[in-house]
Amino acid sequence: MATQVQNEKELAKAIQQDSIEIEITDPKTGKRVLRIKATGKIAWGVAFGALAIGVAALLIPSPDPATKGAVPLLGGGAAAAILGTATPVAIAIAVAAGGVGVLNKLRAYKVSTLPNGHVLLSKK
Repeated sequence: MATQVQNEKELAKAIQQDSIEIEITDPKTGKRVLRIKATGKIAWGVAFGALAIGVAALLIPSPDPATKGAVPLLGGGAAAAILGTATPVAIAIAVAAGGVGVLNKLRAYKVSTLPNGHVLLSKK
């Protein structure tokens, strides 16, 4: 039976636990995960690098609080150009997991849409 998740935090946890199957029950999150999965390898490499910058800036304490918000915007802007509306979900998944490595694990899953509209991720 698939692990059911509704949001990015639950999805990050399921991926980190190496769940064999993950069913995303929230349609909005499911559609955005489909978008992440549909990104080609080269574009994903560029988006991944941009996300890494943005997520690291969010996770690492900044000595100057005034600049903390600027760096994620730079990384997020480049990722948004590639991932579009999936960018906030990708960032939320990475932040929930404590780093962008979880996104590479996500890319290793096969994705399909179930008849009920849910998105199913399964290990290849």
